Amino acid sequence: MTTSSRVLVMLLTFAALATPAHAQTYPHKPIRIIALSTPASGPDIVGRLIGQKLTEAWGQQVVIDTRPGASGIIGAEIGANSAPDGYTLVIVTSQAAIVSGMYAKLPYHLARDFAPITLMASTPFILAVNPGVAATSVQELVALAKAQPGRLRYGSGGSGSPPHLSAEIFRSMTGIELVHVPYKGVTPAMLDTVAGQVQMVFSVIPAVLTTIKAGKLRALGITSAKRSPLVADIPTISETVPGYEFIGWYALVAPAKTPDAVLDRLNAQVVQALKTPEFQERFASLGAEPIGTTRAEAGQFIREQMEKMRLAVQTSGAKVD
Repeated sequence: MTTSSRVLVMLLTFAALATPAHAQTYPHKPIRIIALSTPASGPDIVGRLIGQKLTEAWGQQVVIDTRPGASGIIGAEIGANSAPDGYTLVIVTSQAAIVSGMYAKLPYHLARDFAPITLMASTPFILAVNPGVAATSVQELVALAKAQPGRLRYGSGGSGSPPHLSAEIFRSMTGIELVHVPYKGVTPAMLDTVAGQVQMVFSVIPAVLTTIKAGKLRALGITSAKRSPLVADIPTISETVPGYEFIGWYALVAPAKTPDAVLDRLNAQVVQALKTPEFQERFASLGAEPIGTTRAEAGQFIREQMEKMRLAVQTSGAKVD
């Protein structure tokens, strides 16, 4: 064996041994979790819950870094360009998949530049209408919309937002005509639905449940494929429109090329935390259901969501505001 060959073998051996050694000492310094949204938002709250559990388990501080700018693109780029050592993590949501379908060019690729850790939770949306709308079920709403094409208006949190695309997929699958009225957030859209300025809205559960219980809005269906224990009395839209599904979700990822052993350790710890009663209760307050998947399952889910959102953006004609 030549000298150069011996050096190459030594380097390869060192590289093979380096990853397990790194994993054995991980973590030895604070961890940053980037949330691609504002403080006190769902991703921020989920990040703090996860961070608390990681600190309890490993004794290292976890810092939540909220980066809401440019629909989360700024924070995602920071995460993608961070060192792949397990000390920078990112919480991505359905919005990240939508963004990947709306922008022709991004400074990162959601599937290629991130290593999935786990799908943490999913959250359905509620289809709610003003009580003055002559429909008490999804079937009656579809019939009404077909009888009055273009007369029903729905509010959303803006073009390309999850409530917008959930409505557009519903419109496309039922063949009805609806008029989209974008707002700067789902809350004003919901308030205008109560006031009758628009007739319907798709919203996360916590934002509309109190209003529904007060009789100011009427819930017709939820967007998940199966009924949710969070609102067990509300039927799924898919019971009337077979195959319909649109969910929000929270996934934890790391920069690509983060060592497998570190990713595995993170996966095991986070999935364990998701099973605790504390997480069950706190996630319910967010209108979310804890999941906890393998790394491979999370990666497959994100890729499938990217393609689904790409098609939804294409069908709806959603543009960057």
